[in-house]
Amino acid sequence: MTTTVFFAVIGAAVLHAAWNALVKGGTDKLMSLTAVILGHAPFALVAIALSPPIAGAAIPYIAVGILLHMGYQFFLLYAYAAGDLTQVYPIARGSAPLIVAAVSITVLGVSLAMIELVAVLIIGIGIVSLALVRRADGLRNGKAAMFALITGCFIASYSLVDGLGARAAGSAWAYFGWLALCNSAALAIVVALRAPQTYRSLWRNGRGLFWIGGSASYAAYAIVTWAFTQAPIALVTALRETSIIFALLIGVFFLKERLDLMKLLSTTAVLIGAALLRLAKP
Repeated sequence: MTTTVFFAVIGAAVLHAAWNALVKGGTDKLMSLTAVILGHAPFALVAIALSPPIAGAAIPYIAVGILLHMGYQFFLLYAYAAGDLTQVYPIARGSAPLIVAAVSITVLGVSLAMIELVAVLIIGIGIVSLALVRRADGLRNGKAAMFALITGCFIASYSLVDGLGARAAGSAWAYFGWLALCNSAALAIVVALRAPQTYRSLWRNGRGLFWIGGSASYAAYAIVTWAFTQAPIALVTALRETSIIFALLIGVFFLKERLDLMKLLSTTAVLIGAALLRLAKP
């Protein structure tokens, strides 16, 4: 992984943690998520206009990607309703690199150096250990952990699909532009059918989230989609999950969530894994 790709993915991790904190910190999480995802549309239209047409081979990947992103978005809401950002976010993001690495090696035939494999394992295991985190009342939060783990399965699935789709498309920017635009439209329809009152709330309270959260979320995954075409998908996915460090800081200092030894140890493991990835030869 080159230096450019490494720091681009780190930047995407910061943006990703920020928009997740906006959704978790909102009182109406469905409205917050809807505002962020619909906020992708203006940027997607610009990307499509400025990019070359995508290859037809990418269309099936976009169709499957929409379904996977929708599943991710709704299970993320369920998880945030049940648990803290500093527990849910790391489990959801941390389980994904382990799944992606396993599929990449066993199914896609990707070859990773030993230091890269060790780094992925350290990052994944360090983050998934947060399933042991207790709630403020001292009890384990199994429900939040379960929803977060399901969310992680969706993350792993769409990462693999989008990585392959961006390569098939011929332009990562065009691929994600079309994916984001179609995903926004799909979510808009689902929300209109299931919770139409969300739009009234969005118009009153969600316009800032639409632009700020939407731009951060769009940029975060557009960068990652591009990185999928520059480095092995498993390594990009693992490095992206360093966002849990930033989510931990946001959760503790801005959302006033509890900080404990397990969260600190898990964060340290992620930092070690990220350092090993950087030491690996590109």
